[in-house]
Amino acid sequence: MADPSIREDILTGERQATRLQRPRMWRVLLHNDDYTTQEFVVFVLETIFHKAHGEAYRIMMQVHRSGLGLAGIYTHDVADTKLRAVKSLAEEHEFPLLVTMEPEPEEGGS
Repeated sequence: MADPSIREDILTGERQATRLQRPRMWRVLLHNDDYTTQEFVVFVLETIFHKAHGEAYRIMMQVHRSGLGLAGIYTHDVADTKLRAVKSLAEEHEFPLLVTMEPEPEEGGS
């Protein structure tokens, strides 16, 4: 039988506190142009970003009116995957839809 004091030492040893940080979030932005149809932008928002029709329409109108619209905020890998999917779909449908991503401002003003 093992010595119980050895086991107790293992269990009561100090643990290093590990603090997890939230990953940096990224904004995926759609840009207005004179060629991509409004219907296609709504389609992109519904299929790639999983927006309900009403929300997709609202975002599309913001893109149309102000030149820029926020499609969503995601971790870097998810944002990059969605960006590539939009570019591929737009190219497939022969639209010049510009989609970009930028880091979400960090909390605390830094």
